[in-house]
Amino acid sequence: MRLIILGGPGSGKGTQAKRLSEHFKISVISTGNILRKAISEQTELGKKAKDYVEKGELLPNEMMIEFIRDRLDKDDLEKGWILEGYPRTAFQAEELDFLLETLGQKLNYGIYLQVSETVMKERSLKRSLMDDQPEVIERRINIFKQYTIPILDYYQGTKRLLTIPGEASTDEVEKVILNKITD
Repeated sequence: MRLIILGGPGSGKGTQAKRLSEHFKISVISTGNILRKAISEQTELGKKAKDYVEKGELLPNEMMIEFIRDRLDKDDLEKGWILEGYPRTAFQAEELDFLLETLGQKLNYGIYLQVSETVMKERSLKRSLMDDQPEVIERRINIFKQYTIPILDYYQGTKRLLTIPGEASTDEVEKVILNKITD
């Protein structure tokens, strides 16, 4: 099973990715968590990504695509994976399809967790992560609307998009996702 979890900040992407990972016994590749860790450990990736993450901006396509290419080619992902936090643009979604074709892999679904802007803000402020400051959250929501929403059209056009209402309880959201995947 190969899945992408899409949604705005605070939509529950990380939570649902973890639950689906446990259900399907596959790895989660969370670009946000990996970037935060790389920044705190001051790795090469972290040094390059720090300014972008702290401002709530997207990393350059080339940097993200190279990172994803390296990660998806690892042996621990043979049974499948869940990408959380990537792709962030329609260009990255297309590049991911090309990459997967090269790697002999196929995306099963893009899962969009649909929540209101109010819920995105409330949930993000409760998390208290280093990049969850009110002005950064606002910027991330605007970037989500500008860049990520076109990804939904892309995956809808390829009949791989599942839109899931994401404001219900965590258990209910997971149940709806699993019902749609196994339909």
